Parts: sequence; structure tokens; C-alpha cells
Amino acid sequence: MTDATQDAASPAATTTAADALKRQSPWRRLLRDKAAVLAGSFLILVVLAAIFAPLLTPFDPYDTNMRMRLKPPDDVHILGTDTGGRDILTRLLYGTRTTLMIGVSAVIMGGFIGALLGILAAFYRRLDNPIMRLVDVLLSFPSILFGLAIAAVLGPGVDSLLAALTVSAVPSVARITRGAATVVMQQDFMEAGRAVGVSDFTLIWRYLTLNCLSTIMVYLTLQFGQTILLGAALSFLGLGAQPPTAELGTMAAEGRNFLFFAPHVSTLPSVTIFAIVLAANVLGDALRDVLDPRLRQ
Repeated sequence: MTDATQDAASPAATTTAADALKRQSPWRRLLRDKAAVLAGSFLILVVLAAIFAPLLTPFDPYDTNMRMRLKPPDDVHILGTDTGGRDILTRLLYGTRTTLMIGVSAVIMGGFIGALLGILAAFYRRLDNPIMRLVDVLLSFPSILFGLAIAAVLGPGVDSLLAALTVSAVPSVARITRGAATVVMQQDFMEAGRAVGVSDFTLIWRYLTLNCLSTIMVYLTLQFGQTILLGAALSFLGLGAQPPTAELGTMAAEGRNFLFFAPHVSTLPSVTIFAIVLAANVLGDALRDVLDPRLRQ
């Protein structure tokens, strides 16, 4: 084979390999991404550790022992003790459970409300302007201000934190959903459905929502990391879970006054937050790459 023939065949072979990769199942392509697999495996381990926390540690997360306060790691307390003499590893397991429950609940509720608003804005054109102006107003305020305002009304606590995180997730999800739904509304099958008299509910659920579902789920995966980070920040400021509740942001705040001689008290929950957020973002980016049709073209 001549050099010219090899040069002509090489691009064709590369194109064929790329096309074959695009035709693979999204989940198979996701499994080929080592970073995504590592991030997903880490998140699964974190969730399992949080669920089975009582089986993984013999200590009570709320049992104080002032004689053991601020102890460094040793054979009994692998990660040391905190300001109340409580085992930090135990507190991390239970704190991760609380943080994940708050984050998941806020993403689900905020995602549902935001997706509903985005779908309605795209389907009913008369609702588009008022809904999107409301979204613009919500987006104009930093998310942390919602926490400050809601905490002032409801008082600091898990309920006010959950409400703040839910509200902060709504506008961005609504905007993303509305954009995806607008593209679907331009497809011929939507016009055909209306022409033959298909009900609005059927069109919205079976044709519009299901075609936007992958986009919504990918964005919620990315939103989850931001929600965890925002919730930890609000708790660090004293607006979320209150001591002695085990929650990662609250635990980081409890140890900030002892950073010079007991840095593990605040550093360990902060590192846990960082790892969870990083894994969620890596997995969300990978899901976007394999599920977004525009990126597969």
C-alpha cells in the first residue's frame, strides 16, 4: 500500500471508530470514562457508609466526654475527637448522612418545582413571560441571601436550611428545563399531537417531559454538588443544623476556633465536603457528555 493510500484510509478508519463509539449505549460509554467510574464508586461508598453508620462504629455521635476533647487520632479514635470529646469518624458518618439527606431532598423538591415551571413556560406561551420574569428575579439574588432571609423568618435549623436550598435550586432548573422543552416544542410530533386532539396532559407528560428528562437529570446531578456546598456554607454560618446535630458544615464551624492546635476537627469535615462535591461534579460532567445529544454529534 502506498503512502497516499495509507493517508486516505487513516481518516476513514478514525471516522468509523468515532461513529462506532457514538452508537454505543450511553451507559457503556459512561463506563469507559475512568474518572466517572471512580467518582460514581466513591459516591456509592459514601452513601452506603452513611446508611450503615450504626454498624460501622461503636460510638454514639452525641455522647460527650469532656476528658477526651480535642484528642489527636489514636488506636481508639482513628480520626481523633472533637470539642465535646466525641469520636470524629462517627460524627463524620452521621454528619454525611444528614448532609446527603438535606442535599438530595432539596434537589428533588427544587428540581420538581423548577422543571414544572420550565415545562409550563414552554408549553403554554401565555405563561412564558410571567414565569421567566419570576425566574430572572430569583436568579438576581445570590443563593446565600435566600438562606439569610429564610433563617430570619423561620429561624436557624434544618427546616429553614432545606427551604433555602430548595428555593435556590428552582430558578436555574426552570431555565434549563424551559430551554430544553422549547426545542422539543418545535418538533413535528408535538404539532401532530395537537392536530389530532391529544390532551395537554398527555402531550406534556408523555412527549414533552420524557424528552427533556435526560437533560433535567444531568443538570440535577450537577446541581447536587452546588446544593451540598451551599448547604455546608449556610450551616457554617450558623443558619443550618444547630449543634450538637451531626452535619458536615456545622462540624467544620465547631472546629474553626481550634485550627492551630487541633486542625483535624475542622479539616476532616471540610475535606469530606470537598470530596463529595468534586465527585458529584465529575459524575455530572460525564453524564452530560454521554446523554446530551448535541455533544454526541
